[in-house]
Amino acid sequence: MGMGYSRVAVSETAAALLRDLTKRHGKLMFHQSGGCCDGSSPMCYPVGMFITGPSDVKLGDLDVGLDDPIEVYMSEAQFEYWKYTHLTIDAVPGRGAGFSVEGPTGMRFLIRSRMLDEAELQHFGLATG
Repeated sequence: MGMGYSRVAVSETAAALLRDLTKRHGKLMFHQSGGCCDGSSPMCYPVGMFITGPSDVKLGDLDVGLDDPIEVYMSEAQFEYWKYTHLTIDAVPGRGAGFSVEGPTGMRFLIRSRMLDEAELQHFGLATG
């Protein structure tokens, strides 16, 4: 997103899992779910298995050491709640969400968040005053 600013990043643990999952499933993408059954988890799908629409916001691209970056999306309504945060996709031992490709691996993706700092707020046009 220019000048080193981004809304989303990936841990090395998650990046390694994504490289392995890409070998098995092909090119992948994330959609940060809005809750309900999957508990607001980052859902990882093969590209084409989840169709984004006009009400989805692209948060950014994850560089995990593959030819193509992994795109990350979130619904516009949920983005309104998260727009002041930076998200990092991580992977930890556990059972993944039912439809997300990491489900059978014994690992699950999760989101770690922090508030945007002043420079990031300025960059994304969210600074007040």
